[in-house]
Amino acid sequence: MKENSSATQRWRTSFNRVLPQVRYEHLLAGVVGGVTSTLVLHPLDLLKIRLAVNDGQLKSRPQYRGIMNAVSTILKEEGIRGLYRGVAPNCWGAGTSWGLYFLFYNCIKSWMVEGSSDKQLGPGRHMMAAAEAGLLTLVITNPITMVKTRLCLQYADHHMHVPDTRRYSGMLDAFHKVYKYEGVTGLYKGLVPGMFNVSHGALQFMIYEEMKKAYVNHFNIPVHAKLGTVEYLTFAALSKLLSASVTYPYQLARARLQDQHRDYKGLKEVVLRTWRYEGFRGFYKGVTAYFLHVTPNICIVFLMYEKLAPSPERRF
Repeated sequence: MKENSSATQRWRTSFNRVLPQVRYEHLLAGVVGGVTSTLVLHPLDLLKIRLAVNDGQLKSRPQYRGIMNAVSTILKEEGIRGLYRGVAPNCWGAGTSWGLYFLFYNCIKSWMVEGSSDKQLGPGRHMMAAAEAGLLTLVITNPITMVKTRLCLQYADHHMHVPDTRRYSGMLDAFHKVYKYEGVTGLYKGLVPGMFNVSHGALQFMIYEEMKKAYVNHFNIPVHAKLGTVEYLTFAALSKLLSASVTYPYQLARARLQDQHRDYKGLKEVVLRTWRYEGFRGFYKGVTAYFLHVTPNICIVFLMYEKLAPSPERRF
């Protein structure tokens, strides 16, 4: 009984240490940045997904010969609305993901330094905080990402050789059908490569924080001071490009697992089939559209976050 009591007391103590660090301004800033960037850049996200899943093995799928050909084909067959398929769950997903990510990330960092703004974390602890925040966010938001991918892969009718159970009229219909016919596991397809992809966010945030810290120290700027727009945009773009170039194959594998036009048994089959039929280059299909999407995306998100988040909390 004493052991249980002491364990409960330790849990309460830890919880009470974390709770005061929760600042909902981070949640709001992340939501605003995520939704704004998605509304502007969703067509590029859709192009990235469609190019990533195009393995050349499914002849009924439209065969795009690059970004410009994909845009012209979509406009011709589906109209301007085709470029915005899946925008609703993407806005929900991006807003929720970035909001929760920044909330968890700053909460964990504050807990690591026990609420003191005078301490600075090293690259290892920055990466650890980002990884923990990423895992928590992934588990909560994977179903939204799954539905977004499914809606983005709804081609023109003559390309949709799938049963009615995999045709969706909108976000709520997609949630309903995936849950009804594929169960909870259907909503969590792509979770495993998503967990691997947490390394992407961890690496990106570590690079971003270390670049900011080096810049501040070099120019003797107060640690808690807000930087200029150019600095935030530069750090965000460089950190994203460096981390994304290493971890993009996880993004591709996740999209393929969530594709309603194919049934893979798991991550291993995706990797083996991609390597067998497409080689090393297959793991980087859609990477150009991805960079065109994520570079301005991350700049918008980080800039809005840094400008909206409370400055006393941006000291780590």
